[in-house]
Amino acid sequence: MTALYNVLKKERRGEDLDADEREIHEQGLVGVLRELHDELDAAVADAYGWDAGRPEETILQRLVDLNAERQAEEEEGHVRHLRPEYQAPETVETQAEMELDVQGGGDGAPADPLDWPSGLTPRAKAVRAVMTHADAPLTVEQVAQHFYNARRDDVRELLETLAALGHVEVTDDRAYAT
Repeated sequence: MTALYNVLKKERRGEDLDADEREIHEQGLVGVLRELHDELDAAVADAYGWDAGRPEETILQRLVDLNAERQAEEEEGHVRHLRPEYQAPETVETQAEMELDVQGGGDGAPADPLDWPSGLTPRAKAVRAVMTHADAPLTVEQVAQHFYNARRDDVRELLETLAALGHVEVTDDRAYAT
């Protein structure tokens, strides 16, 4: 394998191959290997929204910068899980679990506050579950009380989004109802 990649690297630099390296090139199908790596590199660049074919130094710097951004987010408590069901199954709640947890009093106060989920989708589902179980319209503050560490602005934005999508309605006194 090392010999294959050494030949590939030499070929990419445009260097001439000696007889042994040409034999490795032909037997190891280095041309196919190079094509596959180029396709993979292009797919990764596309996934990041970058142009393919950038210099390696530029790519590495962008990855370092992106890593620093993610680290700062994680230090603030925001962790991005691409596949939460595999990476952080404890953060994925089923609708049935949420239905059990969001039971509250008729005054809109929660029985027991829930952890504020990380990620937009789990938060939207949690807010919608609270709204679904409400006996009366709830204000942003009342919905936020259902969660530990929920920012009012985040809750307001989710409620406005749910209203725009038709999942909740805004009352005349700026409360929300299902």
